[in-house]
Amino acid sequence: MEEGRIVLCGANAYEQKYYFNNDFDKIPQSIKDELRVICVLFTQEVGGIFTIVFEKDGSVSLETNADEDDITYDEISSGLLIGEIRRKRQELFESLQLYYRVFIKKEDISALLSAEEE
Repeated sequence: MEEGRIVLCGANAYEQKYYFNNDFDKIPQSIKDELRVICVLFTQEVGGIFTIVFEKDGSVSLETNADEDDITYDEISSGLLIGEIRRKRQELFESLQLYYRVFIKKEDISALLSAEEE
């Protein structure tokens, strides 16, 4: 992971495991459940490893990769699925970004909300 980036959660099709970063335990359970579904379904459909990451600036990135010798992993399908997830869950990712900037980076919420209104 690059400096300043923090993994929120991820799933690994090879080990059939899901990971959630306990530093974000205060996120509501319903959101945690939704993140789990997104990650696990992605790896079931496409394979490989899927992670949701907070960037240094607080934005949310969706990332996927696969082992070099994984012939079942489809890079094109994974890119399309990431685009679909971003579109369908845009509000979720915007809320997560706001959560990160307010509760983790300790930014002023009134400044963030007034900037969104502009």
